[in-house]
Amino acid sequence: MNPILRYTATYGLLSGLAVCAVLIAGFTFADHLNFSHQLWFGYLVMLVVLTFIFVGVKRYRDVERGGVIKFLPALGLGLAIAAAAGVAYALLWEVYLAATNYRFMDQYIAGIISHAKAAGVSGDRLARKIAELEAMRVQYANPLFRIPMTFLEIFPVGLVVAILSALSLQFPKVLPARR
Repeated sequence: MNPILRYTATYGLLSGLAVCAVLIAGFTFADHLNFSHQLWFGYLVMLVVLTFIFVGVKRYRDVERGGVIKFLPALGLGLAIAAAAGVAYALLWEVYLAATNYRFMDQYIAGIISHAKAAGVSGDRLARKIAELEAMRVQYANPLFRIPMTFLEIFPVGLVVAILSALSLQFPKVLPARR
């Protein structure tokens, strides 16, 4: 197998699987957190887990390229790992949704409405908010909308990590390969 494909598959799938597992565990066991805390937790988990991009690019640089890699090849590999992680995350999310009978959107909407009520939103403003959420529920029920949206939750974070990884790992003195 081509080394780039091997690194992409290995580190991308590890990232996607790890982020999905942690987020699902968070949804399952974190009922005491409010919804905005769960969102911040989710993006923090994505950022930490997507360090597999850095690890994958570094390992490729050290093992396959003799400790040297230029910016563009490092960025390309980082983006490929990020894309593989995004695809894995979106597919695993679909499995989670199916396994939980697609209850996520009900919980999501209930959390937003609860948060809005706690913030003092009522009357027409609350009715408009609920109408927007119901329209979103209809969109989210369509997998052609939901799957790309899920992918776009994680890929921008992966893009940032890929750029930072390529910027730093183009310098052989940054975490040099061990002999």
